[in-house]
This record gives sequence, structure tokens and C-alpha cells, in this order.
Amino acid sequence: AYFVLQVIYARRKYKISPPETTGHPEFERIFRAQVNCSEYFPIFMSLLWVAGIFFHQGVAAVCGLLYLYKRFKYFQGYTVAAKGRLGPLYASALLLWLLLGLAVAGLLAHFLLS
Repeated sequence: AYFVLQVIYARRKYKISPPETTGHPEFERIFRAQVNCSEYFPIFMSLLWVAGIFFHQGVAAVCGLLYLYKRFKYFQGYTVAAKGRLGPLYASALLLWLLLGLAVAGLLAHFLLS
């Protein structure tokens, strides 16, 4: 919701009416950062859910909070400069891979060891 609100504020600030997605470079960075975060959200939620159910809720929750923090830092970095997104992007991708590993480990343990 925070990212969407930032896009709304940027639209007002730079006078860019929907459905336009181009205009001032700062608006375009804010818009792209929000879209990029939205694209990964279903993947994140699915992995978080499966890892929490089949591996461990606490470990999944910590990974989820770290992921959200890194996505927030990604958003902040992207709004300042496009290169500012890279460090948090790699960290959030690593956390997604970790959640995937936890989910797979949990599923394998549940179905193969039961």
C-alpha cells in the first residue's frame, strides 16, 4: 500500500494523470519500483505460506520480514537513482531463493518422511 501511495503522490506532484505511465523521470522510477515490487508479491506470498506451513513459522516469518525490508530499501533506492536498486534487489532475490529452499525442504520432509 505504501508503494501505491507513493505513485499517487508522484502523479499529483508531476501532474501525470492515469493511465499515463511516462513523464518526469522521478515519476517513472517510482512507478517502475512499485510495479516491480507488485510483480514479485504473489511469488513471495506463496513461498512464505508454504515455508511457514511445512518448514517452520518462525524462520519463514523472519525471512519474510527481511524480504519486506529489502523491498522497501529497493523502492527507496530506485526512486533516487536506478542503480540504487541493485543491492537490495539481489538481497531480496536471495531471500526468495531461501524461502524456496525452506518450502521445498519442508514439503520433502512432510511427504517423504511421513
